[in-house]
Amino acid sequence: MKKLMTMTRQFRDDENGAAMVEYTILLGIITVAVIATIITVGTWVAGRWTTLSTQLAAATA
Repeated sequence: MKKLMTMTRQFRDDENGAAMVEYTILLGIITVAVIATIITVGTWVAGRWTTLSTQLAAATA
């Protein structure tokens, strides 16, 4: 019985699972932020590239 109580206390006090969940959530948030940044920068670069291409086409015509 004492061994069962000891195992129960150890299971209750173990916080490794909770820490892993917290790190997983943090990793998910960081991943979403990186993807959003890449999409935003990609859209900005595409707009700049289109503007440059249009201006060069107008200058050579």
